[in-house]
Amino acid sequence: MERLIAGAMSGTSADGVDVALVRIGGRGTDMTARLVAHHHRPYEPSLREKIFSLRRSEPFRLIDLVRCARDISLVYAAAVTSTLAETNTPAADVAAIAAHGQTMYHAPPDTMQVLDPALLAAETECAVVSDFRRADCAAGGQGAPLVPFADYVLFRHPHRARVLLNIGGIANLTFIPAGAAPADVVAFDTGPGNCISDWLCRTRGPFGLSWDVDGAGASRGRVIPAVRDRFLASPFLSAQPPKSTDGPAMIEFFDAAASGSQHELNDLLATAAYLTASSIASAISALSGTRNDELELVVSGGGVHNKAIMGWIRSMLGEGSRIRPSGDLLIPGEAKEAVAFALLGAATLDGLPSNVPSATGARRPVVLGSITPKP
Repeated sequence: MERLIAGAMSGTSADGVDVALVRIGGRGTDMTARLVAHHHRPYEPSLREKIFSLRRSEPFRLIDLVRCARDISLVYAAAVTSTLAETNTPAADVAAIAAHGQTMYHAPPDTMQVLDPALLAAETECAVVSDFRRADCAAGGQGAPLVPFADYVLFRHPHRARVLLNIGGIANLTFIPAGAAPADVVAFDTGPGNCISDWLCRTRGPFGLSWDVDGAGASRGRVIPAVRDRFLASPFLSAQPPKSTDGPAMIEFFDAAASGSQHELNDLLATAAYLTASSIASAISALSGTRNDELELVVSGGGVHNKAIMGWIRSMLGEGSRIRPSGDLLIPGEAKEAVAFALLGAATLDGLPSNVPSATGARRPVVLGSITPKP
């Protein structure tokens, strides 16, 4: 049995919506996935700024959140509709849209992903699976990371240990030992990905600079030792998994570490890149009983284009480490998380659990998400 599912994802960087149209066969951990098409729909700058404004710890009007949710849902709908049009796929052929929504707050057990699934269903004429985190939180879990189920389905290997690293706004990894069962999977957020660098560019960079393109600014700067040392002492980095975090928390730690003195933007960007790489490398090195040169590191997410981050990771892990993009394994990095949500949506339609308790800390496996029927 094969189904066509559109996975739709917007990350903590809030740069827009990625849609992966995926043909899925099988059930549970025996599923197969073939990417049919990937489409990215950016948020308008005004919507992106509205999201960041709502995520800041400041009072806001409830109507602003409601209108933001509607605007986000319409971008999701436009992204899905464009993907179907580009592939000449009728909406009737799509089993469901598996939509993550836009994270507004995440401090387990409290979490909020903003999306109007009924509006998305009405605009696309497709069923929608949404609100994936809450069931895991209700079972005592972090509600994150959720991609380890898909990582296990797509990337497990009988004879090779793999770390699946995604560097989005937050960096997270999934460790799959060779020949692993689902219960052997370890996954957690390592700390900042691009969120600090993006914040620095938005708040201190020239007008119109939203991110450090290719890590060019970080590559020209120097790491600030005092800021580095204060940030590395933050409680989250020393906490043991399961653990998850959010962009505003990482930005708050960094802002506190950098306060009290003036620094050049490029030096702050260099420090942010170093901290992202350091927290990732430390997490990988701490994986019990595994040497870096025995692992295959499969990377995805926007951070792989930041040459400063990737250079630090290679340097910290050593020359023997094997690093390859997820595209080498047939899932392009820019589509990987959207593909993951397509697989999660398929499991939900089948009534099968798709959280990984060893990763989230949940007391039991649970079926994730809520289903909104098509109109």
